[in-house]
Amino acid sequence: MELLTIGAFARAARLSPKALRLYDELGLLRPASIDPRSGYRWYSPEQLDHARLVASLRRIGMPLARIKIVCELDNAGAAREIAAYWRQVEADIRSRAKLASFLIEQLSRKEAPMSPLTIRYAVHSDRGLVRESNQDVAYGGPHLLAVADGFGAESEERLASSVAIDALKHLDTTVPAGDLLNALSDAVERAGTAVRGLGAGVGTTLTALLWSRPRLALVHIGDSRVYLLRGGRLSQITQDHTLVQSMIDEDRLTPEEAAAHPQRALLVKALHGGKTAEPDIELRAAEPGDRYLLCSDGLHTAVTMDALHEVLATTADPQQTVRELVDSANRHGGADNVACVVADVA
Repeated sequence: MELLTIGAFARAARLSPKALRLYDELGLLRPASIDPRSGYRWYSPEQLDHARLVASLRRIGMPLARIKIVCELDNAGAAREIAAYWRQVEADIRSRAKLASFLIEQLSRKEAPMSPLTIRYAVHSDRGLVRESNQDVAYGGPHLLAVADGFGAESEERLASSVAIDALKHLDTTVPAGDLLNALSDAVERAGTAVRGLGAGVGTTLTALLWSRPRLALVHIGDSRVYLLRGGRLSQITQDHTLVQSMIDEDRLTPEEAAAHPQRALLVKALHGGKTAEPDIELRAAEPGDRYLLCSDGLHTAVTMDALHEVLATTADPQQTVRELVDSANRHGGADNVACVVADVA
């Protein structure tokens, strides 16, 4: 079979000779032959499909290291890896779109005096009726609200959930509104490092709100949730990082099917001893009358959205509200630990 020069192959593959030389150095696309004296590269026409795959993956922004992994897989495995990568891209785009929308809205508004808004909050955590120990932790302060659902801890001193929230507690002070995202991002990075230090098999979800009136920075990783009651309407403002949620996003499951799926609790993102996972981080604007609920999955898997809405909308006192929410989870079996925080913007 007649070989193609690097120039001819580059034109056929819609790549540059420079890119081909880089792919050769990285082991992504080796030439079929190299002249031993001149070092000139020659390629087989049969390599065109592989080259076009590499080029296409670069066009969707996939890093070269991950492209190398894709190229070493069979077709089915490569397809799964590309799908997983693109889910990450879409999640990142959604997060950045929210931030962009927030910034556009804020910059479009006329300057106004600093809002006198403040928050009233209450926290509650409960072992439930089945588990022997409680690995769910809730924290509430004048500036920081957080819940974490730990797993794999060997003792109370090694609770990943406590370690993660402890890494955030220094933020419970006045943080300039312009520094909210950076401060929260840095703190979550430290939390991840602390949890990884506990060893393999230990991890936690982490969901938190950092308050600097009238703005809130939200960080979220795992399947704990934040709900917002505004104007009488309850909405979930975080997205679960679970296998079944990714299947819902891909239209492979309905929400009703996901609720009964045997792997509904399987996380695809958490703080744990493995590789670092990027949390969702965004800015939000608080409004008078807002009510926020942060909770672990022990609450939202046991109590329906309608039931959550009824308690949140009809119980005024935050302390009474968190107790009623936990009692409701226990009335529905109490199969898991529960942690929750209710905060009112006043």
